[in-house]
Amino acid sequence: MSSTSENKPHRIGFVSLGCPKATVDSEHILTQLRTEGYDIVPSYADADLVVVNTCGFIDAAVEESLDAIGEALDENGKVIVTGCLGAKGDIVKQTHPNVLAVTGPHATDEVMKAIHEHLPAEHDPFLDLVPPQGIRLTPRHYAYLKISEGCNHRCTFCIIPSLRGDLVSRPVNDVLLEAERLAASGVKELLVVSQDTSAYGVDVKYRTEFYNGMPVKTRLTELCEALSQFGIWVRLHYVYPYPHVNEVIPLMAEGKILPYLDIPFQHASPRILKAMKRPASAENTMQRINQWREICPEITIRSTFIAGFPGETEEDFQQLLDFLDEAQLDRVGCFAYSDVDGAKANELDGAVPEDIKQERVARFMEKQAAISAEKLKQNIGRTRDVIIDAIDTQENMIIARSSSDAPDIDGLVYIEMTDKHPVNVGDITQVTITDTDEYDMWAKFSD
Repeated sequence: MSSTSENKPHRIGFVSLGCPKATVDSEHILTQLRTEGYDIVPSYADADLVVVNTCGFIDAAVEESLDAIGEALDENGKVIVTGCLGAKGDIVKQTHPNVLAVTGPHATDEVMKAIHEHLPAEHDPFLDLVPPQGIRLTPRHYAYLKISEGCNHRCTFCIIPSLRGDLVSRPVNDVLLEAERLAASGVKELLVVSQDTSAYGVDVKYRTEFYNGMPVKTRLTELCEALSQFGIWVRLHYVYPYPHVNEVIPLMAEGKILPYLDIPFQHASPRILKAMKRPASAENTMQRINQWREICPEITIRSTFIAGFPGETEEDFQQLLDFLDEAQLDRVGCFAYSDVDGAKANELDGAVPEDIKQERVARFMEKQAAISAEKLKQNIGRTRDVIIDAIDTQENMIIARSSSDAPDIDGLVYIEMTDKHPVNVGDITQVTITDTDEYDMWAKFSD
């Protein structure tokens, strides 16, 4: 049964904002749209309807999301809103009353129901071809693998539990089947994400399930062990520092997963960590870091911190700077604290003036830049595995990442093109590092 010009598929425009977890939500919606025969188009003018997947975590993200919704309404007129901003009460409807529907995050079924109401599908879904790995927004050679939704913690600066609920772990069999499909489609790097990756399986009491006839616990260590069988890079993000995180470090040392740990410490002052309702202390954290490095000397530790949290004194901030000196972390980001509507931290005394917050962020980043420069300099002359992200023929340059660098948030490796070493995007190859700066490296192909 062939389609006619009178029965063309409906066309959907899609705007995806926010974090990697939101990207995965977008990919699920896009996959379902294609499964049901909708076309995905890149412009407002060509779309019959636009879906905007929003972020609502901090005020800047709320503003960006509301602006994106307004632009879609101005340019197209038919807009469905989903994502974290949709879970924040009536803010979307109050700002943009003409949107067709609003849902919260992780709501593929609700989004599809709204689309069906305003733009019913006109096709036989069994005639539509969707690749087995689904529709993805990332390049073909890497993909985000979301293993759970929600979070059981109640950090005072965060509203994720109110937006996405408590922790709900995906069945380990489903996670491994998705990873298998992604690897079979040509993905070379899996970026494991969730709100709290190390809590995977807590909600189901680490239930044992079966993948290809083999028992696998719904637990981070066993999941990492199972993911290693696909022979591709596996990178862990958003890891909360539970004691059992120590168990995955030997897997890194054995080369089963990448020696890379994204673990947001947020601060080093015990007083501020307590106000944030974060665990541990700088002393305990240093013990853990030293232990990890002893087991896996090649480990890259990435973290993020908040400067200017309510009540933060100069002494607290100096403790944070001292921690940077001692910890010598590899990849670090710092953000000025900003009020988030609905966060408990808004109620705390001791708001830090904006100019002091920005000054502390600048001091933090200046110190970390010097640490990063020294650590990267140690790579000069070393051979590193890199994954090719892009090839710029005009500049005669290959843009890659080392195993120490996640896409979009970490540094790059620049390699001069040569006819002797042809490569394609997604290839993993070896290079020799020739130069470095604070964040990036330059290299040549290893002979």
